[in-house]
Amino acid sequence: MLAVMADPTAEDPTSQPNELCCECGQFHLLLDNHLYNFQDEVDDELICHICLQPLLQPMDTPCGHTYCFKCLENFMQEYNFCPMDRKKLSFQQCHKSSLLVRNLLDKLIVLCPFKADCQQTMQRCELEAHLQNRCPGFKKYKSELQRKKNPISKGKEEPPAKAETTPPKDPEVPSGGSSLVAESSAAAVVSLGTAEPGLVNPAFEETEEADLPQRTSLVAETTTIEIHREDPEEELGMRIVGGKDTPLGNIVVQEVLRDSVIAADGRIAPGDHILEVNGVNISSVTHCQAVSFLRHPGPVLHLMVLQEKGFSNKTAQQDSSSANREVIHVTLIKRERSEPLGIKLIRKTDEAGIFILDLLEGGLAAKNGKLSRNDRVLSINGQDLRQGTPEAAAQIIQTSDSRVNFVVLRQPGMQLSDPVEDGSTSNSSSSSSSNGGSPVHHRRRPDQNHYRRKSNYQKDLPQGYASHEKTVAIKKEPKESLGITIGGGRDNKNKLPIYVTSVQPIGCLFRDGRIKRGDVLLSINGIDLTHLNYYEAVSALKSNAASHSVTLKALEIVSLNSTELSLDIKEQGFSWSPLWISWLGLPSYLHCCQDIVLSKGNLESWGFSIVGGFEESKGNQPFFIKTIVPGTPAFRDRKLKCGDEIVAVNGVPAIGMSNSELIPMLKEQRNKVTLTVVSWPGSLV
Repeated sequence: MLAVMADPTAEDPTSQPNELCCECGQFHLLLDNHLYNFQDEVDDELICHICLQPLLQPMDTPCGHTYCFKCLENFMQEYNFCPMDRKKLSFQQCHKSSLLVRNLLDKLIVLCPFKADCQQTMQRCELEAHLQNRCPGFKKYKSELQRKKNPISKGKEEPPAKAETTPPKDPEVPSGGSSLVAESSAAAVVSLGTAEPGLVNPAFEETEEADLPQRTSLVAETTTIEIHREDPEEELGMRIVGGKDTPLGNIVVQEVLRDSVIAADGRIAPGDHILEVNGVNISSVTHCQAVSFLRHPGPVLHLMVLQEKGFSNKTAQQDSSSANREVIHVTLIKRERSEPLGIKLIRKTDEAGIFILDLLEGGLAAKNGKLSRNDRVLSINGQDLRQGTPEAAAQIIQTSDSRVNFVVLRQPGMQLSDPVEDGSTSNSSSSSSSNGGSPVHHRRRPDQNHYRRKSNYQKDLPQGYASHEKTVAIKKEPKESLGITIGGGRDNKNKLPIYVTSVQPIGCLFRDGRIKRGDVLLSINGIDLTHLNYYEAVSALKSNAASHSVTLKALEIVSLNSTELSLDIKEQGFSWSPLWISWLGLPSYLHCCQDIVLSKGNLESWGFSIVGGFEESKGNQPFFIKTIVPGTPAFRDRKLKCGDEIVAVNGVPAIGMSNSELIPMLKEQRNKVTLTVVSWPGSLV
């Protein structure tokens, strides 16, 4: 985080402590944390999630989070839980961070606070010595301070100043007041977000620039959701990514499948973090263990989820406009469950949530007369839609019985802005009508351009994975079947290679035993299968299976740290597909990339957080999208998903970069950025 400090020599001494701290060169209360001007953006992993500043005297909690000593001790005076995950915590359970972390923090580059007289940069641990021995600005300040203590003219009274040589270094709890925190709001708003979504993060400091939106921290809430299934073994209908054995750490919902149990419930959305399943904490389990918990059959499923609600804004403009808004409750009565309401819903480019585009003439809503064009839908039948989609709203309407209860927000004279798809006319939008519960696409978006991962984008396999290429040559009867079923294909949404979904007990490959479920098929009798779509691959396999001999080349992905990749639990009702974690071991030359172009205003955040990158202890790890914040450019674009791997930024490969190198590169892009990503389907539960 880049702290933007005022020049200490320009501070008003009447509103601040009497003297500058001789260790950091900033005004702050004696017992508060030191303040620094950092040259570059600081890796979010090194930020304290209480003060939102780079860590000072870092302390680790048993649940794996790190805070400044003073911040944590002060917090624990009032609360008995971790600020990030709300797990029960006492200060005595916490311990100093490792020497490696402390060294990384000490080596952060800071600017001399006396920028008018000194433009030097140095490591944070060197600043005190610089101020005491080399800084002309601090020397000038001390001379001025001495002059005030011993004025030549006694005519002017100066406020008494207490001499101070070395402020105490031992951590103490502040007795009162607040520290002069740097004006970090602009940096925080542009930030990609914290490495983990926080629950008790304090607000970002408000900026003094009148034209910048005053934003607080990300708002996140934990919610307990009860899911009911008529068939206890029915799929929930969502895809998940993450796990403690991946850089993502938490279990994150990547996608909710239409017409599924989860979609019908309507409360879980992509990007939600699943913390508990039926009372079992899964925030620190492996990916495979989480899949097993979520696939466990039962009529009722209790989920605790963490949901990002977006930034909370406090602009004066919003405050004045909200005074004119009116919350309206409307109940529509359907004569039968399938009766349409005659409402068209749409998303806007500049605001999260859904809005009424039109009321169809003669429809139930039009006859009722209480809903209007441009109304923002806050909830339907008690289900929160402030960050919802037209599809989710239509699903709720379609599955409701006779009564449909709307809560809408109305602002007189509000004009509906351009829809999100093209931003030109309403005909190009993807809107939803309550007539059938599915979106009405007036114009299909062209298929996004995918291409093979370029040689300069390629990487070694992540730690813990290996791939084994095997050639299987078998003799067979011409009419004998290979006995396999396949999935994938380059026409698939995720542009997957062809893989084996089952090896049937009839057929020559079952008898041979070397081809297994999950193997990626590379070629058959010299015909390359890696670029074919599903139907082309089926045709190639069938035509070559008619010969007396078949030579198959296949790739087996092996996890060196786990035997769980096959996860052969009893999958009643589950159609088999590889787990998300298994795709991470696929060699780069088989990846298909996609370029996603995001655009934003000068004052917006891109709206996503990343994890991964090079670490000394773990080597090179892929960068993954961990969080997408509602109401931001990444959220509105809808192409980026949690669990996507970032391959390059504006054509610059991300391989080998650390988190602290990639984040500044992303933040430097002011209005437009091209992300090259690889997207793997999450594990189906």
